[in-house]
Amino acid sequence: MSHLKTVIEADATLAQAYGLIQAFGKMIQERKAEKLAEWLVQAEESGITELQSFGGGIKRDEAAVRAGLSEIWSQGVVEGKVNKLKMIKRKLYGKASFDLLKLIVLGAEMA
Repeated sequence: MSHLKTVIEADATLAQAYGLIQAFGKMIQERKAEKLAEWLVQAEESGITELQSFGGGIKRDEAAVRAGLSEIWSQGVVEGKVNKLKMIKRKLYGKASFDLLKLIVLGAEMA
């Protein structure tokens, strides 16, 4: 028997939390926005403070979460570029001028 199975079988609350977390992950992987409302109700009714808090955060920005689950568009490329720029800036902090930073960023984009 796996350690995970042993731990889950030992505690009903942990088993419930694990089930809800797995269901949330599956919902994201399968991009099933229609299951979000049901999952939020289950998280709220679970009595698990952390899941209730997480669900509350999702409810505050539910439109964006639904869009993320249903739309084909992604900010991934933009976020990647911003992250790369921030990394270059951190490396050069206090050591270079804006002109050098510009050359490095443009050079990195060419590669």
